[in-house]
Amino acid sequence: MSALYNIEVLRMAASVADFPPLADALARDERRSPTCGSRMTVTLTLDGEGRIAAIGLDAKACALGQAAAAILARSAVGKDLAAIEAANAGWRAYLAGESEALPDWPDLALLAAGRDYPARHPSMRLAFEAASAAMAQALGARQARG
Repeated sequence: MSALYNIEVLRMAASVADFPPLADALARDERRSPTCGSRMTVTLTLDGEGRIAAIGLDAKACALGQAAAAILARSAVGKDLAAIEAANAGWRAYLAGESEALPDWPDLALLAAGRDYPARHPSMRLAFEAASAAMAQALGARQARG
């Protein structure tokens, strides 16, 4: 467990506070882990090309869930839905042991040791899952408005 909760992971978890929820969000998605009770809400806005312009987090999760959320948020601006969905799917596959490669997302290697702790997987996936759903929601709302 000490490999999981090292100083870099704890620093990253603390940095989740750098991404407060957005009051003017175009979309919001909340996910909850039935395994541990962690809850993650992602709010976001899009730019004119359908990429993330701003992202906010409300993380009620363990240090690993908070670190994963901060890792997502630190590199989310400028990403399109395909990039978010690819990171989400790749992260899920890596944690499940279906892939040996981490997804192409900066700093996810900090949480690679979490693969050996399946009870922690749901919390570490929440932010990526919520971001993917919120982005799809935002794009759908934008299309509905014309």
